[in-house]
Amino acid sequence: MSTETASSQVLKDEIHAASRQFERLRDMLRGTLVVPGDPEYDEARRVWNGTVDKRPAMIIYCADADDVVAAVRFARSMDSRVAVRSGGHNVAGLSVCDGGIVIDLSRMKQIDVDVERRVVRAEAGLNLGEFDRATMAHGLATTTGVISDTGIAGLTLGGGFGKLGRKYGLTCDNLVAVEMVTADGQKLLASDSQHADLFWAVRGGGGNFGIATAFHLRLHPLEPELLVCSLLYPFEQARAALRFYDRFARNAPDEVSADAAFVTQPSGERCFSISACYAGAPESGRQLLETLMESGSPADCRLERVPYLQIQSNGDGAFPRGRRYYWKAQFLKEIDDGAIDALLGAYECSPSLSSLLVFQHVGGAIARISGSATAYQHRDASFDCFPVAIWDDAAEDAVNIQWARSLWEALRPYSCGGVYPNNLGDEGDERVKEAYGDNYSRLACVKRQYDPDNFFRMNQNIAPA
Repeated sequence: MSTETASSQVLKDEIHAASRQFERLRDMLRGTLVVPGDPEYDEARRVWNGTVDKRPAMIIYCADADDVVAAVRFARSMDSRVAVRSGGHNVAGLSVCDGGIVIDLSRMKQIDVDVERRVVRAEAGLNLGEFDRATMAHGLATTTGVISDTGIAGLTLGGGFGKLGRKYGLTCDNLVAVEMVTADGQKLLASDSQHADLFWAVRGGGGNFGIATAFHLRLHPLEPELLVCSLLYPFEQARAALRFYDRFARNAPDEVSADAAFVTQPSGERCFSISACYAGAPESGRQLLETLMESGSPADCRLERVPYLQIQSNGDGAFPRGRRYYWKAQFLKEIDDGAIDALLGAYECSPSLSSLLVFQHVGGAIARISGSATAYQHRDASFDCFPVAIWDDAAEDAVNIQWARSLWEALRPYSCGGVYPNNLGDEGDERVKEAYGDNYSRLACVKRQYDPDNFFRMNQNIAPA
């Protein structure tokens, strides 16, 4: 037999073996497989950010944790790269990959609320809207974000900001246990009493250590409606309004969550907005929120009771799936005059009317937990600040991305350091280390124990020590 013939036979044998493994996987799954050529493939490979255009070799829609085990073992047998997807909201598109396997959890949506214990078991495919509706049916909630189709998995594993964070801590601070599938295809439960090192790492360390299939989260009683104060200032009043916002937010009690943003109206008029809610009985917060209304001459000013579920979906309109997004974030302890100068000058130059400059209010209960208690470290900040470039035309990618990067650079001298893991884009290893600070070396050791081959590397990656 010639060398050429022998090589051809080896290739045929490999293809045949791979085909047999593929069919065994299909027979084993309760869920479904999608591959190139299937009618649903193009829709299945899309994620929230329209700039992401990747073509995986296979998408495995898992129905349960056993499907996740089968998917992990199959991917290992094929020596394939793997991306894990729940809501697909990562701005860098790390939940999908070219030429590899996407393990998709989005159809795993069982949720069980234990009203007496105030604990919920929620599978990883749930989005925030589904989670909030299920818990609020019992008058209970925990910290989640404000875009309702974000997946609970990525939010929780990276920390988890939200309107209840200042009162009850991050989403990951309310995690009491997590069900996982490890890199060797084993199922385990991590908690303070079982695999405590892993439990420490997944509270902020992202998807580096395994695939979380279900979360056990602590719940808190919450009014169905919260008091909300919304203000919109013309751009010429933005400097004074931003100074007032800084003082108000940094001195507010834990019950108050006050986010703000520079926004542009459809007319092209640039404005500064503040939205503060009181996480308690509405009448208890009325006098406090009324102080917000005393600053300046807002073009629009409202103080009203708003259903919590409506508050939780307020970001949906500004962040629909399929538009093009880019941002770069950093923490601030305060918004001083130098930062205000940088922000005002840079926002005026935004090339898209849809782009925003966002301030997320943190601190409160978040700051009273030690930075070493969980993998999430940067707890002493007052604000997470980031420009959000939003546009539609791929031809305008460069100018919009450059605007966001330039604004971030202008604000950099006023940052207190660090970055929220869930707001990281594709920014390199050094920025990942900035996200974890002094916790990084411990995370690398946990990674070595649970994923020594760095099988789970399509993420904000922590390399094994």
